[in-house]
Amino acid sequence: MRHRFPALVAALWWGSLTTIGFLVVPLLFAHLPSPALAGNTAARLFTAQTWVSVACGVLLLAASRSRGETAMAHWAAPLLGFVLAGLLLALLSEFAVAPRIVARQDPKLWHSVGSAMYFAQWGCAGTVLWRTVALRPDPA
Repeated sequence: MRHRFPALVAALWWGSLTTIGFLVVPLLFAHLPSPALAGNTAARLFTAQTWVSVACGVLLLAASRSRGETAMAHWAAPLLGFVLAGLLLALLSEFAVAPRIVARQDPKLWHSVGSAMYFAQWGCAGTVLWRTVALRPDPA
């Protein structure tokens, strides 16, 4: 059962990114009365998504080592870079890009940068999910 935990966490990460970024936020802009209201709501959702991404990344890092063992789990070594990149992208989006969007500092540029970073994080999470689902249990 423990071998399925990384796939479950990766599914939560990728699924939450997909739901917020590609379903909920576009619906906000389509159905709320003003773009300002939709933007403020989307910003709160993206902040919440950042913390979901951080939690999933930390859980994946913690699961990459078995208790009392110094060696990395067999699934973790090829995916460590994707997990770390996804974490970094989430944190940079929240603490470097979002403040510039809120300050209305060249909004077109920073929305584009933020969107590209979100899409890259989505790709990292998708790669982790794809590869963890395809793995077999730890050889014992």
